[in-house]
Amino acid sequence: MTYAGPGSQSTVVSDDQARTRMFDVVVVGAGPAGSAAALEVARAGYSVALIERGPFPGSKNVYGGVVYGRVLDELIPNWWEQMPVQRWVTRRCTMVMTPAQALTVDFRTQDWGRPPYNGATAHRADLDSWLAEQAVAAGAVLVPSTVVTGLLRSSAGAVVGVRTDRPDGDLTAGVVIACDGVNSFLAKEAGLFPPGGDSHLTLGVKQTLRLSREVIDERFGVTGTDGVDFEILGCTRGIPGGGFLYTNLDSVSIGVVLGLESLSTAKTRPEELIADLKRHPAIAPLIRGGVEIEYSAHLIPEGGYRSMPRLTGDGILVAGDAAAMCLAAGIWLEGVNFALGAGMYAGRAAADALRAGDTSRRGLAGYTALLEKSFVLADHRKLRDFPGLVLSDRMQHNYPGLACDLVQGLFQVDNPRPKPGLGRLLRRSAKANGVRLRDLARDAWTGMRAMR
Repeated sequence: MTYAGPGSQSTVVSDDQARTRMFDVVVVGAGPAGSAAALEVARAGYSVALIERGPFPGSKNVYGGVVYGRVLDELIPNWWEQMPVQRWVTRRCTMVMTPAQALTVDFRTQDWGRPPYNGATAHRADLDSWLAEQAVAAGAVLVPSTVVTGLLRSSAGAVVGVRTDRPDGDLTAGVVIACDGVNSFLAKEAGLFPPGGDSHLTLGVKQTLRLSREVIDERFGVTGTDGVDFEILGCTRGIPGGGFLYTNLDSVSIGVVLGLESLSTAKTRPEELIADLKRHPAIAPLIRGGVEIEYSAHLIPEGGYRSMPRLTGDGILVAGDAAAMCLAAGIWLEGVNFALGAGMYAGRAAADALRAGDTSRRGLAGYTALLEKSFVLADHRKLRDFPGLVLSDRMQHNYPGLACDLVQGLFQVDNPRPKPGLGRLLRRSAKANGVRLRDLARDAWTGMRAMR
């Protein structure tokens, strides 16, 4: 993120300053969205500044996770030959658990272990630097170690640049693309976010544990650069959220994602939940002997489609986490690919508006049109009800136990008693876990309707 704070104020500049702009486009934040936007603008032949608060892109990122790179097909041909990855995910496990049980849907395919691949584990410090290098090679000007402190506006109110903490001052531009991360102060300052709290935010907390490559291969059943991604429900003591475990080349990362409002009222610290997860009988054998080499936390905008701000204003576009474009919909947990897609389309829309000589909100409307035709808004709109369903009380408190008890009942042999029927087992498990069958049916219908 590259921003000042909620107290920042817009500065009005003269019309002459606005017309004699230093850059055609200023992109704030050199994460995936920002670098993709800068790359598109530079390739279109326009001048673009890519501003980064840290000394280099990725320097302040402790995130590492699964990145789905197919969106890069449009940006960087044969990207898989260049992108810095840890492992290619060829095994995906979705797990629900109680303190003593675990039920896992375990899928693997070698189709994901060859080009064009599907997902990969990667360190953001490496990924962000590589993406910014692509933008710079195309002609973007990287401006590191710079904090944006507010917006510049024309006398008519349009955004015409940004204020910075640099000694040489402000940067004027025809379009500002805000990619300044969760809780974007630029989008708020531009009036694009509706009033409201942070109910859509979650806190991701992660430990990275060093294990040898050979141990990881043996325990997770992979070889070479194949990797594994576990997504887990039922490991947060009822706090809305979930857990994860994935393999890097010579380390594994384990952690939890927790609803911020519920976490603030719970008398539980995130590290206690990670300790619970690490002790669980389904997880402990996989990470035994791992040495902690990193502990980190970051905010995630998980509200989806219903929590997005307006994406365009006069002279400004918003992309990536700044626009709440992380998809957290149960079995789909994606963010970087949506940031890359949104940044790419923001860069294209900015170039089109500059070409047409109209950088007003109307002139920049092509951005929304591009997003609606692509997976970025199409997937978010289709799955708009999923975040509420996944973070609901029943999903968090009741359904993990119901699922585990149901499967345990199916496989348990109680001779000389005959096997109970599935309907009886379902009713018994539902009652034991406080689930009414009509609520189960209603939630199932919500999920199926969202996926049609």
